[in-house]
Amino acid sequence: MSGVYFQMKLFPLLLAADLSLRFVAVVSAHDLANGTAHPHYDFSVKPPGADGEPAWFLAQAAPAENRVRAGDRLVRTNRPAQAAVFELFAPRVSVRWDERFLFIESNGLPAHNMMVGITNWQQQVPLPQNYTGANAWQLPLSPAPAREPLSIKNHFLRGAIAIAANGIPIFNPQNNRGEISAEIGELDQWGGHCGRADDYHYHAAPLHLQSVVGKDKPIAYALDGYAIYGLSEPDGSQPAGLDEFNGHATAPLGYHYHASTRYPYVNGGFHGEVVERGGQVDPQPRAQPVREALPPLRGAKITGFETTGASSYKLTYDLNGEKRAILYSVNADGSAPFEFQNGRDGTAKETYTRRERGGGDRQGGPPREDRGGPQTRDERGAPRNDARASEGASVIGMDAMKKPSAAFVLTSPEVADDGKLPADYTGDGSGATLPLAWRGAPAGTQSYALVMDHLAPGNVVKSYWTMWDIPAGMTSLPKNVRGIGKVGTSFKGAPGYEPPHSQGPGPKTYVLTIYALSAPPQITQAPREVTREVLLAAIKEKVLASASLSVVYTRPGSGANEPPPRRAGE
Repeated sequence: MSGVYFQMKLFPLLLAADLSLRFVAVVSAHDLANGTAHPHYDFSVKPPGADGEPAWFLAQAAPAENRVRAGDRLVRTNRPAQAAVFELFAPRVSVRWDERFLFIESNGLPAHNMMVGITNWQQQVPLPQNYTGANAWQLPLSPAPAREPLSIKNHFLRGAIAIAANGIPIFNPQNNRGEISAEIGELDQWGGHCGRADDYHYHAAPLHLQSVVGKDKPIAYALDGYAIYGLSEPDGSQPAGLDEFNGHATAPLGYHYHASTRYPYVNGGFHGEVVERGGQVDPQPRAQPVREALPPLRGAKITGFETTGASSYKLTYDLNGEKRAILYSVNADGSAPFEFQNGRDGTAKETYTRRERGGGDRQGGPPREDRGGPQTRDERGAPRNDARASEGASVIGMDAMKKPSAAFVLTSPEVADDGKLPADYTGDGSGATLPLAWRGAPAGTQSYALVMDHLAPGNVVKSYWTMWDIPAGMTSLPKNVRGIGKVGTSFKGAPGYEPPHSQGPGPKTYVLTIYALSAPPQITQAPREVTREVLLAAIKEKVLASASLSVVYTRPGSGANEPPPRRAGE
């Protein structure tokens, strides 16, 4: 770094930040932290053509007037930029900070549903975790590039490598046996499952969070402090020049990672400085189990999960065709009574007591009373009332984007609204797509999108068909449509139409919705990467009107094929 650049560029910034002359000296060298109290960004790795310091660095620099002395250390009084995405999930997630770290606190349970669809299960269930105080997650506020960046491939197989915006840890896509969890049936539709301590965590990028935080913000942060964005850049463009860790540097953002829909799914390594100890990033919080870890239950598939009370839960599963369930709760004293409904093997009950293990070797930041103000309030000190604070049972519910119109109607020549879906359009028949027709689209319609979904047990929304870029001049789709518009993936992750193949007895309702759009959605991902959530997020500002058609199917031999009663308000 030239002396001219140092004097003109860095010195005013460092002076404003009230940094010592010793610090000035190491920055002008090649400061990569080295365990010092003040790690700093190395400007020699800024992207070509970047003019001045990256915006994210300037946002993090704490001027002297925004810091106060607490004992022998300086503490920020201004909100770090990294806090923003976590605060969207308040009050489930809270943040605090000191001069060096952002601390993230949660109970380890997301607002969305969990566990459903797992077929490779080790009998764990989601239990709250005490990720607070000295056992909170921590992120360096000024991440520093590592002298020797570390890959996560076959390394860091224990513990988390990142923390999602909703306060849920993200583990290595490989499990502790080295297998890729997403490829062996271990994960639910959100990319998560429970560990040996009944602690819920992700093993894949939580892309569903992008519909909450927006594509211009990170969905997570790696534990080295660098942000993890979704599949695209904040401006919607495709990331270019990604390194082996799924990261790169851009002028607006500096270095950051991107998620992907295949390995490594999240950050493929650590561009920044981390300490590896015992096969994991250290320090980090510890999960606190209440019971011994159990072996895999062969032949089991989790079919439902629900919260039945303030701290009560029910997980249902199918074991070789037999319905079973686990009912459990967490008492105020930390004890956890379990009831195991084991079908023909009867019912067993047991109460477990949490085995506290402490928070590990970490400082954990300032105590709660030193947080710099209540974290569930806005910048004016008023209580937060943010509709985005909770994801609900699904990040994007069945009716989230719908704008029903009496004039806009969706029909099919094969089935009436709430009528019986012919088997030919299901997994028990040819699996053809249903012919559809619509009329009464509003003026200004420039394009159509189509979604077919189903509300499964546990308030899990499953999608079977996603289409977009349907031309505005069209008013129908033929049976087994081909070559019209673009088709995304189903809830199983396969491109194209997923014919219903309902499990269990009784009728199931599937809803087809056509959306009239004011403009075609700007989707940059390949169709195989476009899920229901990606599509709905892309059209949310463009929906002029919507029309829905409900169809009902009951698998042969599972009961009368009669439509279920409509819910109030439908």
